[in-house]
Amino acid sequence: MATPTLTRPTPRTSTSERIRRPRKKMTAGKIAALVVAAFIAVLWMIPFAWATATAFKTETDAAAPKVSWMPPSGFTAEAFVKVFQDGNIPLWTWNSFYTSAAITAITLVISALVAYALSRIDFKGKKVLMTVIIASIIIPPPVLIIPLFYQMLALHLIDTSWAIILPQVIHPAMVFVLKKFFDQIPRELEEAAVMDGASRLRIFTQIILPLSQPILAAVAIFVFIGAWNNFLWPFIATNDGALLTLPVGLQTIKSAYGIQYAQNMASALLAALPLILVFLLFQRQIIKGVATTGLAGT
Repeated sequence: MATPTLTRPTPRTSTSERIRRPRKKMTAGKIAALVVAAFIAVLWMIPFAWATATAFKTETDAAAPKVSWMPPSGFTAEAFVKVFQDGNIPLWTWNSFYTSAAITAITLVISALVAYALSRIDFKGKKVLMTVIIASIIIPPPVLIIPLFYQMLALHLIDTSWAIILPQVIHPAMVFVLKKFFDQIPRELEEAAVMDGASRLRIFTQIILPLSQPILAAVAIFVFIGAWNNFLWPFIATNDGALLTLPVGLQTIKSAYGIQYAQNMASALLAALPLILVFLLFQRQIIKGVATTGLAGT
């Protein structure tokens, strides 16, 4: 009678062990590109680091002729305390937030609808309209300030939130970007939806917009940042202290006794902090929206 022999079962290899991705070799060109990128990043961070260090200095140390990263009196937050004491930072921040959010939402709706019409609908004067949109991109915004002011004055909207919002909802550049993105979406998807009885509005809301989320997110972030940073138009359109946005409000607390360097830097950091948070939270959407030019395989 043969004795059974015990054989050790062969160990199962995992999928990751069976399929090994080739490692990307670091070439001299890639290393040089990384070194240059790191050098540029350091150059960009130096002014920000200096502004941060100055904001936490006393006014005496900030105005000292001798440049020093480490102040002799030590770091202090008195510049921030002074800014909060002299100005209504929470109110100004809220005004900036809701006006920027409203501008972003309205701009997305208008730009997406116009871009879709230019991309998919053939109508008389389409080429002329597209030419006007492209030409309006190169018009400097300050040129339109006087006409816009008289328009808001005629509509009795001066010193209202709508005076800040409405003139900023038209962005020809965003229409152009969205139109180019919509051009890359295959028309076969819409033709199949039409065969199923879908209307133009349903195609736009249930097919085009879901496929355009990366570029819509990027456009929304860029518009929000531009509206948040806008100083000139809110400064001209409003005189009511309750409607001041953060960039405009911070200018009202400048001291009459000369330039307060620490206080100025503290104000700048307070105005930039929300935008830094927006970038840190949505940097992936920004990069994806900028890098995406269409659907894969089109």
